Amino acid sequence: ITSIMNRVRNLKNKYRNEDNSTDEFNCTKVSADTTDNSGTVNQIMMTTNSPEDWLCFLLRLEKKGVPQMDVSLLNRLIGRYSQAVTALPAEKYSQDESYARILVRFAELKALQDPEEARDQFHLARLNCKKFAFVHVAFAQFELSQENEKKCKQILQKAVECSAVPLELLETALQNFHLKKKQLLSDEEK
Repeated sequence: ITSIMNRVRNLKNKYRNEDNSTDEFNCTKVSADTTDNSGTVNQIMMTTNSPEDWLCFLLRLEKKGVPQMDVSLLNRLIGRYSQAVTALPAEKYSQDESYARILVRFAELKALQDPEEARDQFHLARLNCKKFAFVHVAFAQFELSQENEKKCKQILQKAVECSAVPLELLETALQNFHLKKKQLLSDEEK
């Protein structure tokens, strides 16, 4: 066991030393295996394991196609987002915006496959990251897309009650809801 632990420590130091030469995690660094990015994932998990690094990696992976049109990419993304959520403890990162964005995007991707699982993921995001208005708005948008207007309004009102920030985002979403718009926030408002 000591031998294994020493080897793991040596590998961590090796990766840490390579990354410290640039003083930050290089988001453009590409794994040798470009199909599943396991090298990049291992590097993130063995070095910083931070929400920022995970989010950067996941967003770069999303740029490889359109998940709504490519089932293979969608499945890969869901797998990687799931891996990120598992690797990042909620107790430690609930106040981290990148972590909240990972949870929301994971739920949005799940909505393309299974709305009930997506609803569970949105609940998890809202439970863990309630201070971020965009988390509530994303969940409300999901409920609106499921033609559940009462639930949509309820989510937005509860977000205001729990003082999610920025309040302006919630007010805009509520205003658009009352105007019967299908999108609670336009791209510019987001």
